[in-house]
Amino acid sequence: MIGQTMINVRVPGARTRLSVRPRTLRRMPLGETAVMATTVVVVVAIHNLAAGAVVGSVAAMVVFARRVAHLAHVSGVVDPDGTQVVYSVTGELFFASSGDLVHQCDRLGDPDDVVIDLSGTHIWDASPVAALDAIETKYARRGKKVVIVGLNEPGAAMHQRPAGELTGGH
Repeated sequence: MIGQTMINVRVPGARTRLSVRPRTLRRMPLGETAVMATTVVVVVAIHNLAAGAVVGSVAAMVVFARRVAHLAHVSGVVDPDGTQVVYSVTGELFFASSGDLVHQCDRLGDPDDVVIDLSGTHIWDASPVAALDAIETKYARRGKKVVIVGLNEPGAAMHQRPAGELTGGH
């Protein structure tokens, strides 16, 4: 912010320190505008640029997580004889998108055999693995069998570890 203000003041023709005009703000995504406004409010309110930068960074992470939370898509197809459903998952699975996975794969009226095909996705962290465990547990309570296919190597390694050991060799 300080560097941007200095450039705006020193550039020939600049009249004020304000670098973002209101009409520019209207064209920006709401999340980015909220992050910028939050950062400015914190800096002005407590007179601490470092705290404003930290709050702005956290706000930007939240906005980013919300934006990418729906990058995974789940589509379910029941076989013609009605004995099996195959859920095909595509996209990226990580902490922000794993919640959708649980809600989209847990249907009360599913047949007794459920296949979750992850060959069109990539697992980035342990959150989707925990989501898969939750899906398996919910179906098992209803007496249904879940088979997970198509896991990438890191995802398969995380999924095969016993609960509580997702962090590896510690």
